[in-house]
Amino acid sequence: MLAVATLPAWLQRSLIRWGVHPDDHKRPVADLPVERLPLPARLFLPLQQHVGAPARPVVKIGDPVLKGQLLAESAANISAPVHASTSGRIVDITTYPAPHPSGLEQPVMVLEPDGEDRWIDTSPPTDPFSLPPAEIGRIVSAAGVVGMGGATFPSAVKLALGLRVQVEILIVNGGECEPYLSCDDRLMRDDAEGVVDGIRLALHAIGAQEARVGIENNKPEAIAAMQQAAAPFPEVRIMPVPAQYPMGSDKQLIQVLTGREVPFDGRAADAGVLVHNVGTCHAIHQAVRLGRPLVERLVTVSGGAVERPRNLVAPIGATAQDLFDYCGGLASAPARVIMGGPMMGNPLATTASPVIKGTSGLLALTQEEVGEDDRAGPCIRCASCVSACPMNLLPLEMAAHIRSDDPDGAFHLGLNDCIGCGCCSYVCPSAIPLSHYFSYAKGALAANERSKLKSESIKKLTAARLERQEREAREKAEAAARRKAEREAAKARAAAQANAVTTKAATVDANA
Repeated sequence: MLAVATLPAWLQRSLIRWGVHPDDHKRPVADLPVERLPLPARLFLPLQQHVGAPARPVVKIGDPVLKGQLLAESAANISAPVHASTSGRIVDITTYPAPHPSGLEQPVMVLEPDGEDRWIDTSPPTDPFSLPPAEIGRIVSAAGVVGMGGATFPSAVKLALGLRVQVEILIVNGGECEPYLSCDDRLMRDDAEGVVDGIRLALHAIGAQEARVGIENNKPEAIAAMQQAAAPFPEVRIMPVPAQYPMGSDKQLIQVLTGREVPFDGRAADAGVLVHNVGTCHAIHQAVRLGRPLVERLVTVSGGAVERPRNLVAPIGATAQDLFDYCGGLASAPARVIMGGPMMGNPLATTASPVIKGTSGLLALTQEEVGEDDRAGPCIRCASCVSACPMNLLPLEMAAHIRSDDPDGAFHLGLNDCIGCGCCSYVCPSAIPLSHYFSYAKGALAANERSKLKSESIKKLTAARLERQEREAREKAEAAARRKAEREAAKARAAAQANAVTTKAATVDANA
């Protein structure tokens, strides 16, 4: 299949028929200089900031720590360590509201900064490209680097996968297609050299020969900065792509940049590619070149309810309220507070939730920006959702099955292929919350699968118990039969012995 990104811009637009064009709301925030958030009074560091098992604490309450010091180690193959975002003291290990719509509490380590912001001693390699590829992965793993586009999958696991399956192309996601968000844009503008160096290190770690960086064409400053930084390195190609949501989705970006399609229920590696975000590549640069773990990140603070929107470098563990306060507070009560972007981000139950490694944005949106109408109308079969779906699904048919309490029917129409981008809901003239239906159905199917697994487990346990009881009864009967036979044999031997004695006595008497 043709790589759309290699074609002229006017032809690219005509060939990409999926997706939507929401107002991007990126400027003027994207053009403002990045600022650094002052250290708050306390930092709340969740042990679960990544896909996989929660990290396991290695420090105790009362321990003094330095910036970058290991606080919690990886607890499984798919996990990531947590490090101190600044110097100070661990004052508690407790639970705290998670950055999740549920607002449920999760384990956190509470760090009280001492204001000195002292780093641990680091000894980065002088020439990382002389190291074996596996050593780059080990450094990245020890630094706690995860996918910073929001997926938060441990980056070292992906690098190791790239080595195993012989990836040919590294795809670098600089699309940042979500409205409002501009942290990746600013990162590429302000430190394009660091991003390109991280890309080259990732190439070395997976053994690929080429990297393709997809950047939406509504970021001309970032494109120019990245092209200049990548000019000495022909293996790194900067490829502008149309500004169209959800261009930043892995499968869509792979198709546009390479012409390849990820198989159904497959991974990017199955198509011979690996995908990293530009923020992740920058974190790899920091870890390998400077020996610095992932302890802070760039966050876009925006939305109509924010007094002074901007991009901030924030320590991991600062609360959403800390960032809003630095930006002048909230000018009005927000209709919704979102971590991430407005299309795929998570609504927050409380602004006390902490910034984590995957926090790309904090949005406080007004009712006008949310623009939701609870009075959804009937489906008029216009098929707008079908045209907008980037996965070529039939949202109206899947929703019909779900409304009929038939999530299995939606599954057979490709429910698991839905990436949750929300394009169908965005274009629906009847304001039907289609993406909510699909989230509900996925949850229902997962619950059914768990129930099925539980039922099968109970059946197996019951069958095993019955088999054990039958075996024990059989063994008991066999033992009883064996004991009875032994008793009868003993009686027979005693009778034979008695008979022999009687016969001998009779013989003696007869002889006498």
